[in-house]
Amino acid sequence: MIVALAACAHVGMLFLHVAPSNTLTKQHGEVIDEWIYPEFEQNWKLFAPNPLQQNVAVQARAELRTAQGEVRTTDWYELSAQDGAGIDGSLLPSHTVQNELRRAWDFYVGSHDAQNRPVGLRGQLSERYVRRIAYLRLDREAPGRTGDEIARVQLRAKTTNVRPPQWSEEKVSAKPVYRLLPWWSVAPDDLPLSGEGTAR
Repeated sequence: MIVALAACAHVGMLFLHVAPSNTLTKQHGEVIDEWIYPEFEQNWKLFAPNPLQQNVAVQARAELRTAQGEVRTTDWYELSAQDGAGIDGSLLPSHTVQNELRRAWDFYVGSHDAQNRPVGLRGQLSERYVRRIAYLRLDREAPGRTGDEIARVQLRAKTTNVRPPQWSEEKVSAKPVYRLLPWWSVAPDDLPLSGEGTAR
């Protein structure tokens, strides 16, 4: 019974989120937004007349503070490629593995301007969200040696156009375009629940 009520409430929130502005959304917009963002945001990018025509690969790297007090920067880790490999060949791929990083990146891009400045409170929320995902993924990779800590993380996206079909006369550039985000210091909220940091 509780599961059915929770499912109905969730579907109702999704409906109010995508529905045109009405009395309920005007009165309870903040509650709806808190429920929807960032995990359940909906959009229409899959459908015509303008479906997505680009591949976006999110990459991350870490700045490590070594046990000797030195600073070292890792190579770029292909986070999107890791997600793809995680679901490739799976009969029941995880929804989280498929969408967590992709939705976090969409959330960030949609709430920042071209200079990576946040637009409103959603911009600040999206920064914390994508930074935490990057930190936890890099921490899982254990990029440093024993005693090293991740001090900062940086993300970038490599966007390449999808080639049009052979019968199309459309011309697109095959050259990738990069969007580089600033370095972000690891915040206490990013650390594991144990609060012990990333020392190895």
